[in-house]
Amino acid sequence: MLTHQLFWITSRAFGTIAMALLGTSVAVGLAMAGKLPRKRGAAARLRRFHESAALVTVGLIAAHGGLLLFDSYLRPGVLGITVPFTLGYRPLATGVGVIAGWLTAIFAASFYVRRRIGARLWRRIHRFTPVAYALAVFHALAAGTDAANPWMVATLTGLTFPVVFALSYRLLGSQRDGRPAPAAGAGGLRSAMSVPQ
Repeated sequence: MLTHQLFWITSRAFGTIAMALLGTSVAVGLAMAGKLPRKRGAAARLRRFHESAALVTVGLIAAHGGLLLFDSYLRPGVLGITVPFTLGYRPLATGVGVIAGWLTAIFAASFYVRRRIGARLWRRIHRFTPVAYALAVFHALAAGTDAANPWMVATLTGLTFPVVFALSYRLLGSQRDGRPAPAAGAGGLRSAMSVPQ
């Protein structure tokens, strides 16, 4: 019956909206890091949106996992939604989703402690935000029951293209600032993902 699946369906809806906001927020963050916004005042507006979207995303992720506690079929328990790889249902895919959720929360929270931890450490932490998005995409494709639906494939494709474009622009476009392009490898990738404060 539909009432028995209500929490499962609602959780999926929150998860999908969280994916949409996370992808948008990551793309905006990368665009700001790459200095793509050229219009006067655009960077400040995008920064406010980026911050707000990150906070709402964390709330949606919490709702996505929390609603599953009431699902009579899955019955994940608190450990299942908070500790990676402890849920019996598709443990790899759900475990990766838990990691993505925690990373997203850490990246969002780091903004509010950046003065305490220092701008350099904050930037280092923030550079790995696209990793959280990549893990979330894997989670959606491997654990989600909607993964094979055309609308989900189209949604994830539409969200991922701007992220890849903005990251590529950041990696390959450093010459516009008179700086050499970031070196290949992990160091260059971390440099490319840096976000201005």
